[in-house]
Amino acid sequence: MQSLTVLIIKFITEISILWFCYYVLMLYIKGTRTLQVLKGISIVILLFIITKWLRLDTITWIMTKMLPISILALVIIFQPELRRGLARLGQFGVFPAQEMIIDEITKSATTLSKKKIGALMAIEREIGLRPYVESGVSLDSKVTSELINTIFMPNTPLHDGGIVIEEDRIVAAGCLFPLTQEAHITKTLGTRHRAAIGLSEETDAIVVVVSEETGNISIAISGKLTRDLNREDLIKSLGNLYRPKRRKNILDFLKKVSKESSEK
Repeated sequence: MQSLTVLIIKFITEISILWFCYYVLMLYIKGTRTLQVLKGISIVILLFIITKWLRLDTITWIMTKMLPISILALVIIFQPELRRGLARLGQFGVFPAQEMIIDEITKSATTLSKKKIGALMAIEREIGLRPYVESGVSLDSKVTSELINTIFMPNTPLHDGGIVIEEDRIVAAGCLFPLTQEAHITKTLGTRHRAAIGLSEETDAIVVVVSEETGNISIAISGKLTRDLNREDLIKSLGNLYRPKRRKNILDFLKKVSKESSEK
């Protein structure tokens, strides 16, 4: 009876670890081109199994010889993704400096507001913004108010469009966001506000927008626009909305597994 209990505990532990590894992998590759490549690899593996089953020896031999070269090619092609993934793994359990990021975004929005310079900033949460990142210019830079202010300065190459912030990095600028198709939106809202609402309708991103005409600061979330925010309101709103959900979900999962194991 005791050995059966041990086997059950081992089985549950192994399943939990495998599921957890799969879950973390999906979080890291979601919204990136790596996911598409994994689909392609799955198709190649399926073809290899089919050729093996049909005993197509020539094709099987060619695919077997190409396998080591393919693995080396994938490592070279996806070196940046692998490096970034290992870096994230090394930082596992450490929350990004939310306060610093919120402070930099708020500082920039306040400065741009005073000067009546338009701005559009999207903060990624659970849903990846990779399609919108690919429409702009790749940056991969630290979030600083100075950089944001420079990007949105009039007559600079990247001031049109928006920036995308992923975790603690500005990953792209000059990005194109979808315009809302909502018919009941007031006609006084310009293209930036409509783009902010449109992106928040299609994703769970937080979108901060500064009006070029009035200098007012607004936040779009879930298709709703909150307008005329001051510095304190912006800090409070971002603090309530901006959470590193990926790591939070991982920690919640670990707590759940730990609790279930202790109960058994």
